[in-house]
Amino acid sequence: MILVDTSVWIDFLIGASSPQRALLHDMIEEEEEIAICEIILAECLQGIRNDTKFEILKTYLLEFPIYKPKGIETYISAARIYRKCRKKGKTVRRTIDCIIAAICLENDLALLHKDSDFDIIAQSTGLKVLKAN
Repeated sequence: MILVDTSVWIDFLIGASSPQRALLHDMIEEEEEIAICEIILAECLQGIRNDTKFEILKTYLLEFPIYKPKGIETYISAARIYRKCRKKGKTVRRTIDCIIAAICLENDLALLHKDSDFDIIAQSTGLKVLKAN
């Protein structure tokens, strides 16, 4: 199962030209197992200004499996991820990325992203990331 980050969904939705968007498009076409998490759902939907487009996107995204934090332990894991990165001299800019990474690690999900914070996290943890060429 591959969790797709907001950074890739945005490219997909606006039709931007990026290797990650192209890979997501191919994965959808080939009906591969992709998922989102609750935070990614919120991030994708919050940028939609038009009510009709909001409902269409909401319906579309809700068709994918949605992973949730497993409880307080997810947030403790996110803090540990941040601390591991800091100990190696790297700073993750957004706590939300640590939470997404924790959800991936808890559920053994690979992550398709376009956000350098996840590369920092992957270097310091067991986070699996997909590389788009």
